[in-house]
Amino acid sequence: MNFRKYKQYPIVQNLQREWPNKQINQAPIYCSVDLRDGNQALINPLGIEDKLEYFNTLVKMGFKQIEVSYPSASNTDFNFTRKLIEENLVPDDVSIQVLIPAKKEWIKKSVEAMEGVNNGIFHLYNPTNEFQRRVVFKKSDEEIIQMAVDSMEYLIELTKNFKGNITYQYSPESFSQTNLEFALKICNKVIDIVNPTLKNKMIINLPNTLEDCMPNIYADRIEWMSKNLKNRQALILSVHPHNDRGTSVASAELAVLAGAQKVEGTLFGNGERAGNLDLINFAFNIYSQGIDPKINLSIVDKVKKMYEEKTQLKVNPRHPFVGDMIFTAFSGGHQDAIKKGIDFYRQNKSKEWNVPYLLIDPKDIKRGYEDVIRVNSQSGKGGVSFIISEFFGDNLNNKQLKEFGLMVKEFSDKNQKELVKKEIIDLYKQYKMK
Repeated sequence: MNFRKYKQYPIVQNLQREWPNKQINQAPIYCSVDLRDGNQALINPLGIEDKLEYFNTLVKMGFKQIEVSYPSASNTDFNFTRKLIEENLVPDDVSIQVLIPAKKEWIKKSVEAMEGVNNGIFHLYNPTNEFQRRVVFKKSDEEIIQMAVDSMEYLIELTKNFKGNITYQYSPESFSQTNLEFALKICNKVIDIVNPTLKNKMIINLPNTLEDCMPNIYADRIEWMSKNLKNRQALILSVHPHNDRGTSVASAELAVLAGAQKVEGTLFGNGERAGNLDLINFAFNIYSQGIDPKINLSIVDKVKKMYEEKTQLKVNPRHPFVGDMIFTAFSGGHQDAIKKGIDFYRQNKSKEWNVPYLLIDPKDIKRGYEDVIRVNSQSGKGGVSFIISEFFGDNLNNKQLKEFGLMVKEFSDKNQKELVKKEIIDLYKQYKMK
């Protein structure tokens, strides 16, 4: 392995950063890109009916911005967009977003797909990093800028008579690999074309299309852009973090501290390569800090089931907050601390959650406490005590706990497996008969 062929990502020079001293105090605008970015990454992309069921789930969760398609990419995407609009399937408080490459015939096709939309976001993009400009497109810096300017002008011309609420969004698509000065220049040129106002804002989206830098550097780049963009008060600054380094959630959180007002991502992080920002993880992180996440997380197990059925992907059992084993403790020391913490929480009718090893209350997502503590050969008397008190309402004394705990441990060790509920009950009945 030749690590010398990789170079270190450059830091942002001469930035008087403010984000390290800030806190997230409210949820940002969420935009689900499951039906476009996530769908593009599936082995078997969703059909129209599956996309509709997925869309309805996102609406039930409370998403107010949903990127529904790439209309110029396939007939399915185009027809799905038309179905949503023609059959009036989009709630009045939800905006649907479409992704549009900076090419006239594709812009035209995308506008046709959105004809008659009530609340529409037209998301225009073109790649901007130096390598793509030079090698892929073989265009100069000015030609790439002109591509963005001409495309936005054409998009505005085609949509000027739309009766619905229209928002324009622009992405320098390869922002994470683009020189900051160039990214600023092309964004400002596009801002001049749109001429947003406080009443009619536009969105500037700065994607980590390839996550190539540490989250703190991404935050520096977002703060630098936020401080230098034209007409900043008339802009909504958005981020679209991918997960190539496995740090997209951290990148999104720090980007919000740095000035981002909107985050784009997917349920459970589905997306190309290592995936997108996991909006479920991100929202639960906010929730765990005592902040309204602005989406309904109480139905997350139903959402997970729908997601796994439609995408044919499995949510990792160790997924934060949602995985089947995320609240599970086998360790005797952990189990003892959890039992005492939950007992204290109940007995004192505490208003604040503070139970060891459990970041949030499992009951918030309808998980029973009996699912938290599971018994195997690693478990101790604290776990056994908790299980018996939950199943039977019996509180064992120390002598009984020691005896029964040893009985459970020996049974599990001998059979080399976790004990299911029935086995624990049967063992407890045997113990009581002694």
